Formats: sequence, structure tokens, C-alpha cells
Amino acid sequence: MQPFNDMTPKQVTFIYNELIKIYPHIEVKKTIALPGTAFYSKRNRYRADSLIRYLKASTPKGHVTIGLTNKDISHTNGKIQDYGIMGLAYRPGKSCVVSTYRLSRENLLIQFLKLSLHELGHTQNLPHCPETTCFMRAAEGKNHFDEQTDFCPKCKRHLIHKGWSFKFNI
Repeated sequence: MQPFNDMTPKQVTFIYNELIKIYPHIEVKKTIALPGTAFYSKRNRYRADSLIRYLKASTPKGHVTIGLTNKDISHTNGKIQDYGIMGLAYRPGKSCVVSTYRLSRENLLIQFLKLSLHELGHTQNLPHCPETTCFMRAAEGKNHFDEQTDFCPKCKRHLIHKGWSFKFNI
């Protein structure tokens, strides 16, 4: 886990304590500043693809880094040059980034966890899932996290094969 310097210790601790139940080999890196090279000043956002490349450069082979931020992030979506998003990962991938910026303030930490699991799932080569209650459901421009309860059996099997365990209850 790579928290950026806008994250609170409470947020980082919560995500760490939940993710370690799924994958016990998690390390929390020292907090760092968001890279200026990823800042998109026209919209006061950070480019998620640039953040992923930045994180990937320092991710050792065989590892995955998840960047955590509260800042607004975006990427290019079709003809929309700067589309605001909650998270981004490539599948498969060595790094991903998640942001609390577009999450519900009422259920912030739980939604942040579900978002983190979703993007980490992509790094393990999971596509979006048609099951509406699965963490791998596509956002399609909306926040569906309150409807998501777990990974569906198919997605869960894939992740178990990748070494994940499921000792949590959301």
C-alpha cells in the first residue's frame, strides 16, 4: 500500500487492517507526496494513469502497489479527455490507484475498502462482472458500492487461485 500525503492515518489503518485479512503479505509504505507530474491543473485533478505509471516504477517484480488518495482523479474515457473516476487499474497490472473523492461520506471507509478490492481485482486480471452485488461490478458513472456485498463465486474462485483468502465480512 502506498498512501499519498493527503490520507489520514485512520483511513490507511482501516484499509490495511481489512486487506491483510485477504492477503497477508501487505506492507504499508511511508506516506509520499502526490507527484506533480500527474497533476492536471485545468481541472485541479490528478491523472490516474500517470499515478499508476508512477507507482509501477517503484513496484518490485511479483508485487502490486495500490495508491491511496483523497484527491480527485481522472482519466481519458473515449472522447472525454478528463473523466472523473473513483479508481483505476490495468488488468493485469502491477499498480492501481483509488480515491475517496467520489465516495459517500456516510459510508466512506466501507466504500473505500470495496473500491480498493475492485481495483486490486483488476490487477489480478479480473474483468468487470455482470453480478450486481459483486465487488467487480462496473461503476458505469455511478457509485454502486452500497449494493455490493462480496465477490461473486466466479470472481472469488479466480482470486483464491491467485492466493487470496477471505477472512472478512463486510
